[in-house]
Amino acid sequence: MHRWPWKAVVALALLLRFLKALGVSGVQTVGVIVRASLGERRPPPAAFLRVRYAPMSPQGAALLGCMVTLTPGTTTLHIDPERRELWLHVLDASDTEAVLQGIRRDFEPGLLALFGEPR
Repeated sequence: MHRWPWKAVVALALLLRFLKALGVSGVQTVGVIVRASLGERRPPPAAFLRVRYAPMSPQGAALLGCMVTLTPGTTTLHIDPERRELWLHVLDASDTEAVLQGIRRDFEPGLLALFGEPR
């Protein structure tokens, strides 16, 4: 029986989490746009956020920034490796804590396993 290397398993799990986040965010973003265009209610507030990320290599931080940008409704504007912060624009800032928790839950564990810095 062939055993997958652990990094391949972690990378596959990260990819699956990313694809799930992509789908969920896409549906939410379309909902925001449709509701706003139909005038059903005011669009949610947009915001700029600074998000601290866990200690990881510059490659891991860059991949985190790319994953966030590719997820509908969020854009990485800047990565500050010295402070370990992402500067983001969020289309729907009505629950910024949920946005931050989603990034930490869906992306950080896999990236840390692959690109984490030793403590």
